Amino acid sequence: MRCRRTAGTVTALLIGGALLLTTACGGGGGHPGAAAGSAGGGSSAGGSGSGGGSGSGGPVSAESPAAAAKGSAAVLSVLPADGATGVAITGAVKVSVGSGKLTQVTVTGPDGKSVPGTVGADGSWAPTTALAVATRYRVDAGAVDQAGLATTVSTSFTTLAPARTMTVVDNLTGDETYGVGMIISVTFGQPVTDRAAAEAAVTVEASDHTQVRAHWFSSTRMDLRPQEYWKPGTKVTVHRRATSAQLAPGVYGATDRDETFTVARSKVSTVDAATHRMTVVEDGLAPQTIDITAGADDNPSWNGTMVVFSREPMVHMDSATTNIKGKPYVVDEPHGLQIATTGSYVHGNENAVGAAGHRNISHGCIGLPDTKTGDPDSVAGKFWQDSKIGDVVIVKNSVGDPVAPDNGLSGWSLPWAKW
Repeated sequence: MRCRRTAGTVTALLIGGALLLTTACGGGGGHPGAAAGSAGGGSSAGGSGSGGGSGSGGPVSAESPAAAAKGSAAVLSVLPADGATGVAITGAVKVSVGSGKLTQVTVTGPDGKSVPGTVGADGSWAPTTALAVATRYRVDAGAVDQAGLATTVSTSFTTLAPARTMTVVDNLTGDETYGVGMIISVTFGQPVTDRAAAEAAVTVEASDHTQVRAHWFSSTRMDLRPQEYWKPGTKVTVHRRATSAQLAPGVYGATDRDETFTVARSKVSTVDAATHRMTVVEDGLAPQTIDITAGADDNPSWNGTMVVFSREPMVHMDSATTNIKGKPYVVDEPHGLQIATTGSYVHGNENAVGAAGHRNISHGCIGLPDTKTGDPDSVAGKFWQDSKIGDVVIVKNSVGDPVAPDNGLSGWSLPWAKW
């Protein structure tokens, strides 16, 4: 702990929410009083994240008998104690003053960046964000008494190192280009009990200031999307700061990461299962109509808005992995674009050459004319080459049920009021 008191004229400036102290020292017989602060006993900061810990004693005080006689009457108090370890990342730091007014509080980590904070109604300062785990922080504080005499104090402490962590991953690949319907899906390694902490730990920044909202499909899955499709050309950065988030009692995120993607041209394909046709609108240009075959009545296609989340030149399909009716099959189909985790694709199909535009023959997929091995110049081949993960596929007029919003990236099927 380092304390200092200065007699003289003090000017406190509030700039950008931070208190800055300017001191004009007098000449002649004035000299600074020595402040010999000490750590009191008892309270500590905890490694469990609830506020206790292995720190040495209570708040640091800038008061001493000599200083009280010669210097400022203001008494600074800092929690946690100087040298404390295992300090909780929230609720453990507080700087207050008795018989005076705070003029400066700066809490900095190893990177030299100041922790944001605010002075409350009681005149004490506290951080407004969570601290980083397993990190040493320095506290520098200043105050003045009613006579304008200044005092300062400097302390340090170290935050807790989590005993348990969980994985936090998403469905993004950095620096990719995705379609306008891209939904960010975050998966947690175990059930999250503090959803507010998880939402605060995963933030999305868009170049056009588009805002997103989180929706929980389970205690381990959180999806984020805007109210409307992304605008082409938008750059989107996802900030994951999970290591400083207590997602469940005593459990923190394992990693931090930033990922950026760019929104591609707009491509929205609408399948009408009743007319056996698909209308493709790209960047608002004149629509292109493609003959397709959808799911037959015994294995109908899902209705609703879906999003491409997997793109493969050849897809291995095994009916044993789905709930389809009829004769089992194991096939390889070309030019696959997956739109539902239950096994639905838009893909090439040699049997669609005769059926497309006339009847629905598939097991629930949207079939486009192609060869068995996949011809890049076929209808399916051209559609696949121009498709991206994040492209929107809407199916209507199928005899099937509405797609569940958690089936793949089908969250657009959920109204915004329920998101």
